[in-house]
Amino acid sequence: MIITVTLNAAIDKSLSVPNFRLGRRHRTVEQTTLPGGKGVNVARTLKTLGQPVIATGFAGGATGTRIVEALTDEAILNDFVRIREESRTNTAVLDPTNGEQTEINERGPAVSAGEVELFHDKLLYLARGAAIVIFAGSLPRGMDSDVYADLIRELRQLGLVVVVDTDGDPLRHAVRASPNVVSPNVLEAEELVGHEFNDDEDRVIAVREMVALGAVEAIMTMGDGCFASVIADGEPTLYRVRIEPREAVATVGAGDAFLAGYIAARYGDRTPPECLRYGVACGAESTQRLGAGLVDPQRVERLVGEVEAERLPVPAEVG
Repeated sequence: MIITVTLNAAIDKSLSVPNFRLGRRHRTVEQTTLPGGKGVNVARTLKTLGQPVIATGFAGGATGTRIVEALTDEAILNDFVRIREESRTNTAVLDPTNGEQTEINERGPAVSAGEVELFHDKLLYLARGAAIVIFAGSLPRGMDSDVYADLIRELRQLGLVVVVDTDGDPLRHAVRASPNVVSPNVLEAEELVGHEFNDDEDRVIAVREMVALGAVEAIMTMGDGCFASVIADGEPTLYRVRIEPREAVATVGAGDAFLAGYIAARYGDRTPPECLRYGVACGAESTQRLGAGLVDPQRVERLVGEVEAERLPVPAEVG
């Protein structure tokens, strides 16, 4: 079983609005409304790919009820801790005439110490039957930024594979807790290691720096694939994985689809380069639809053949 943790779950609205302009009145030509938050998006993709997954986290108020009911309607197993304050609603506006995308994400609810303790107990209970736990997304208001780090240490001691996809201080603390995998995008990785990337050499250095900070494996997602430092044949191995860019319908959630594809392949005991290639194919396929975490497994399989995984030489030392 795979567990996805979404502590700041949401209802995600994706709107397609041609010629979008601030201060004007518009009508949508297409829209989707789905339960979301990064972990929920990952769970949706994993479910679509046929993997055993259960989504957990916090859900509050009428919005939280909608999240839980919608997940159940999608046949995604879930077990959320109900909290007093209202879960958030996020809105993404895509202009199909120029491909520009605007996202407005609410801060989300505040969570009490008692609610955090309830979640801790629930997660440990669910972990008894799990092999992989994925922490994904932002934290609700009032939660300590080291909450992921504390949970990572506890779950690693239980022998679970722990994966993290977040940003800012929560990522900074989490990577030092030695998760099995961290998977930031470029901007998140730049913030984590403390410098910008100008070329591929910088990006290779970055994934090695993330490993030096404490992660066992580090994958940095990009628009055309990823750079990764993963364990292959018992040794840290560098890969550049890419697919020819294609015109996107929407890119919201592409990183979540990548991570789900990578974990699905890993859960199926595929080799590291196969896992990376499958993840990139899932991310690319997801950009062809409006709504996060939506993929067509048959199209993913066809795209895998277009993904190239290049093994890179390992430099003598990090930057």
